Amino acid sequence: MNKATIMSNATNDATGTIYTETVIYSATEAFAADVPYQTVIVTLDSGGRVTGRIAGERVRIDDRVARAEFRDGVPFFRKLA
Repeated sequence: MNKATIMSNATNDATGTIYTETVIYSATEAFAADVPYQTVIVTLDSGGRVTGRIAGERVRIDDRVARAEFRDGVPFFRKLA
């Protein structure tokens, strides 16, 4: 599967479950203003996995999330209640 297909699938998939997560406390200059921030791998309900970031409340493994937006081609997810 090529990158374009993966991004297309990520665009169409709105919900999933956190497979793994980490909080970034030290980042390159380009992302220094964002620290700390949380990155995740989401197992999509439709199959496959996508790497993204969390907007809002931090998540844990097995939490349910929904895609909130894209910023610079990166999917951002929010925790579902």
